[in-house]
Amino acid sequence: MERAPGARRADPPRVGSETVRRRTGRWVTLGLLFVLGCGPANPAQPAGRPSPTPVPVPTLDPGQVSRGRAVSGQHCASCHGVDAQGAPDWQQPDARGDVPAPPHDDTGHTWRHSDAQLSEIIRGGLRDQFNKTPELTMPPFQTDQLSDQQIGDVLAYVKSLWSAEHRQFQEEQNRRPPIPMPSPNAGVGR
Repeated sequence: MERAPGARRADPPRVGSETVRRRTGRWVTLGLLFVLGCGPANPAQPAGRPSPTPVPVPTLDPGQVSRGRAVSGQHCASCHGVDAQGAPDWQQPDARGDVPAPPHDDTGHTWRHSDAQLSEIIRGGLRDQFNKTPELTMPPFQTDQLSDQQIGDVLAYVKSLWSAEHRQFQEEQNRRPPIPMPSPNAGVGR
């Protein structure tokens, strides 16, 4: 249908005092602003999760590290090695089925445990779930053998063997709620 010369275009339908075109334009604009305000479809950080703030890692006291090395040499080296390097082939059970002592540096797994868990293992012993013998994988050290201070010193020494990244991870474990450790005798007689 052609318009006559000089004739006005018919007004679009009105809803209230605004035209449908204006209202639709506003909704489209608001929708775009909303989408743009929400950020990219694949954000680097999941929505609703703030960027992690690194947990401050305490500085190790050189005197405590030195005392810990001495205690480790006296009580731990027979299994974990003079330099806490662990037993050879520590990831493979020996001929009896015992799991050998792991290293305490970055190549081991000690850095994955909180101070509380490590202290509990030292104090109460540990029976590795893969150990095939009835003996504990790691014997306990009672208070007449190691004081709490000596255990703290050993932990300081062990931490001195870890990279900054592993120290950071372990410190984060220290700040989490404690996870109960299995009884050292769990699984005996399987």
